[in-house]
Amino acid sequence: MDTILLVTGTMLLVGLVFEKFAKLLKLPSVTGYLVAGLLLGPSVFDVIPEDIIGKFAIISNLALGFIAFSIGSEFKISYFKRVGLTPIVVAILEAVGAMVFVTSVLLLIGTDLTFALVLGAIASATAAASTIMVVKEYNAKGPVTETLLSVVALDDAVCLVTFGFAVAIAEALTSGGSSLIVSLIEPFTEVFLAILLGLFAGYVMKIPIKYSTSDGSQLSIVIGFIAIIVAVSNIFELSGLLTCMAMGAMFGNVYQKSDMVVKISDAITPPLYMLFFVISGSELNLSVIPSVGVVGLIYIVFRVVGKMMGAYFGAKLMNAPETVQKYLGATLIPQEGVAIALALLAESVVPDFASQIRAIVLCSSLIYGIVGPVISKNALKLAGEIK
Repeated sequence: MDTILLVTGTMLLVGLVFEKFAKLLKLPSVTGYLVAGLLLGPSVFDVIPEDIIGKFAIISNLALGFIAFSIGSEFKISYFKRVGLTPIVVAILEAVGAMVFVTSVLLLIGTDLTFALVLGAIASATAAASTIMVVKEYNAKGPVTETLLSVVALDDAVCLVTFGFAVAIAEALTSGGSSLIVSLIEPFTEVFLAILLGLFAGYVMKIPIKYSTSDGSQLSIVIGFIAIIVAVSNIFELSGLLTCMAMGAMFGNVYQKSDMVVKISDAITPPLYMLFFVISGSELNLSVIPSVGVVGLIYIVFRVVGKMMGAYFGAKLMNAPETVQKYLGATLIPQEGVAIALALLAESVVPDFASQIRAIVLCSSLIYGIVGPVISKNALKLAGEIK
């Protein structure tokens, strides 16, 4: 217990110092947190040993739950009436674009089909947390930011379906496994159940919130619901991100003062987010960089190309503002938690390539995690949405 408290205090204080350094260099705070974690982690100074990192899972789960809830609360019906299907189309095309580009180029250089499919599907994932932190820190506002918030939320659902499809096809090709049709239905079922659970929780949450009389009691209710929903999602192997987003979306639409409640919860989240990103940084492993080779380089480059091309064509197709067409793709580069989780799942599907997939995803997460927020910030600035 003393060790965990000592590490927690160290992470907060060192994270704060690196936040200041990042601001001096005009970089997003999240980049400072990730670098702080990288230096504190096993890869460099080993202040946070590998066996301790796993004990902070509750922090990561809560932080992601709050981020997802906050994103979901922005999904007002009035917003979708105004923008129509644009976020949905863009989310599908940017995710599929990354998968198609990575898979196609890997096949062109002669890699195994199942390996290319699974790695391509992992490429479709986007890390919502880093991107949202940049938006919050710089108080970005405008059509690119609006579309970005919707797209990163929807990306989780699209990514799960894409990965489910790739796994089903890979299993059918390698072993014949279970029925292909059943395997293809599974990801849709997972997404549907996660959304259903979240919508139900969001509707129920408005009842105690409505009758609470203080900021403290409302905050306790929000924390309680997020913790329970994340736990239930984990138990039933559903996406906690998707469930909390759906909960936030329902709550934001059924409770008139939802913005005030979200504002109250935002007041206590900065140290939680700082811990989350420092922990994420500590999990980054410098030793994997030399082992990624040509395949890793293809993944890193063509995932970005696919995301940017997919976002551009999706926005163009839906007649989105020109700034959305030009700059949205550059804000979708970060890729951490979801991709790493999918890489672990992929190990049982393509065991012969497990170590290679893990190395590529960890290396790309390191690069995207540090560079991605900086590119996101610059893209939003060029779009005129950061003052």
